[in-house]
Amino acid sequence: MGNENICIFSLWIILGNIFATFSSDPEAAAGVFVNATATPPPATTEWITDYTDIVSKFSLRSSDIPDDDMCYIVAGSPETIKECEFNSETQTFVVIHGWTVTGMFESWVPKLVTALYEREPSANVIVVDWLTRANQHYPTSAAYTKLVGRDVAKFVTWLQKELQLPWERIHLLGYSLGAHVAGIAGDLTDHKISRITGLDPAGPTFEHADDQSTLSRGDAQFVDVLHTNTRGSPDRSIGIQRPVGHIDIYPNGGTFQPGCDIQNTLLGIALEGIKGLQNMDQLVKCSHERSIHLFIDSLLNTQQQSMAYRCNSKEAFNKGLCLSCRKNQTTSILIFQRCTCIFTVLK
Repeated sequence: MGNENICIFSLWIILGNIFATFSSDPEAAAGVFVNATATPPPATTEWITDYTDIVSKFSLRSSDIPDDDMCYIVAGSPETIKECEFNSETQTFVVIHGWTVTGMFESWVPKLVTALYEREPSANVIVVDWLTRANQHYPTSAAYTKLVGRDVAKFVTWLQKELQLPWERIHLLGYSLGAHVAGIAGDLTDHKISRITGLDPAGPTFEHADDQSTLSRGDAQFVDVLHTNTRGSPDRSIGIQRPVGHIDIYPNGGTFQPGCDIQNTLLGIALEGIKGLQNMDQLVKCSHERSIHLFIDSLLNTQQQSMAYRCNSKEAFNKGLCLSCRKNQTTSILIFQRCTCIFTVLK
């Protein structure tokens, strides 16, 4: 791992520690810690129908006000489904954020909500709020993915049974730690979820974890993963390096994204003056968050579908062995970005 990357990763952790100090999470204050490698309890009928311990919140965002939690759907309270005007006849997207150093939703959340509504105007877009657990020291928040995954599994299972929703219409989208939350939820539901999209799943503490603790291809009927920040040694890169889905896509090799170097990021922060100090975390997560923006771009630019090259290994791709233009060597990637260089591992 290069010195620059070590400094960046260290800064990311330091920023998290500073902001986590101000967290008001009662579980953290009480010293609660969940082992990130522990196997969650089996999804028995009794366990998955107990909604009393759900801490996460589930807001149905609107296309008119995508940046506000205007209405919460509460598991076990069917009246909230009607109050939030949930549409049981269409697709449901569940968006799950990752670790946060500010304790607030990041700017990409309303952007993704808006893009999903533009692609599917009649859809339901639910945003999972686990901010209090995500605003801890990174290892603590990483461990909390177990509990948040259980919350999501309970919520989705309750909603499906309450409305008799076809499982084929449920799609979980998770970023960073949220990708592993989605995977854990998919592993715990009593029926396989249709699709999970992992947007640069977090690497630290998950690179060598078992399938029950991470996003894996057994968590849904189809698991697609976008890797954009896999620089560094295994388990120390911000994004997970190994393929974990049915299809794993590595734009620009997946290690580091164009325009995310320190000079460009610092320049962007400097141009915003004092306000730029609030965006210091962009220095660290530029490539990491690029996964979200590439996915958003793919939703909004349906007329310019990108092509990916199938490849058995990164080494083969780097040698140019996978760049044949023959028809059987390329594949169109469903709702993904326009990009000049994509490395894909198919399992």
